Amino acid sequence: MDGRMGGEQEYVRNSRGVQLFTCGWLPAKTSPKALVFLCHGYAMECSGYMRECGVRLAAAGYGVFGMDYEGHGKSMGARCYIRSFHRLVDDCHCFFKSICDLEEYRSKSRFLYGESMGGAVALLLHIKDPTFWDGAVLVAPMCKISEKVKPHPLVIALLTQVEDVIPRWKIVPTKQDVIDAAFKDPLKREKIRKNKLIYQDKPRLKTALEMLRTSMYVEDSLSQVKLPFFVLHGDADTVTDPEVSRALYERAASADKAIKLYAGMWHGLTAGEPDDNVEAIFADVVGWLNERSRTWTVEDRLMKMMAVPDKFIQRGRGAATVDGGAKPANRRGGPPRRHGGCFCGLTGRTHHHSEM
Repeated sequence: MDGRMGGEQEYVRNSRGVQLFTCGWLPAKTSPKALVFLCHGYAMECSGYMRECGVRLAAAGYGVFGMDYEGHGKSMGARCYIRSFHRLVDDCHCFFKSICDLEEYRSKSRFLYGESMGGAVALLLHIKDPTFWDGAVLVAPMCKISEKVKPHPLVIALLTQVEDVIPRWKIVPTKQDVIDAAFKDPLKREKIRKNKLIYQDKPRLKTALEMLRTSMYVEDSLSQVKLPFFVLHGDADTVTDPEVSRALYERAASADKAIKLYAGMWHGLTAGEPDDNVEAIFADVVGWLNERSRTWTVEDRLMKMMAVPDKFIQRGRGAATVDGGAKPANRRGGPPRRHGGCFCGLTGRTHHHSEM
């Protein structure tokens, strides 16, 4: 993986043979105090857009790892085409667990960090394996798509009729430009527009419907959330609904949960706000992580697994549907098997060296 704050990057091949781009950031001189796994948002990517997040968390002592979803950023696949959300979640599940299984990291705390759609990915990863993760930071999570950007219900009904005929067509109308709506600072907004790795065309038909269904599923599954989490949301966000973040906080079964709504801030809390606001956001994130980072023994892990009620295990392993209600989030139902030194079909790792 990436050597000490920047440099080496890596491709892994998923179970469908698609090469996925991965990257990471590590503290400069010490072993990381804990691991943080980045789940980026729709159309975004890790090596550029989320680089500042990785560098900041590594400077605070964390090992940070990210992966561009299939079709996103530097990963292979049709640009920003999400055929099924459960495949995207499975790819993250496999890669993230392969890092956690490395001997030097087995005793570290494991945290998920999800922004926007990545917040939904993080929650689904937790629901998929309720005892594995030690906490999650959810930044403006996509628990529900705001009515201000969602197409009219009649348009959605019409598009659903043809999604299997023209799934990749870029025909989904949106009520506003998402970049304009998400990022407050004009200079930062322009920098994001210039990032050629960020998809900026109309959403593909299947992608938009998968995101809509996933947000509806997540909204209906908030009571299944058991892990410690910290949700951060700008109260002026018009892309994802701050009220659903409040509902997550109220309905989650987590004993350790926190929420902070930031007055006047927009959707892009870590990349689109003025510098002072960004500093405040990351100070809150690092403070929350610092309080929950610890060393784990094998016995600690076993006790944690035993402490979770069976109902959460049953729901998490094989019961959740996110692909239009048709397919389970974990069709294999149970822990991943290891093949050829990598988890869940992630094989054929190749190295790609470039500056972060």
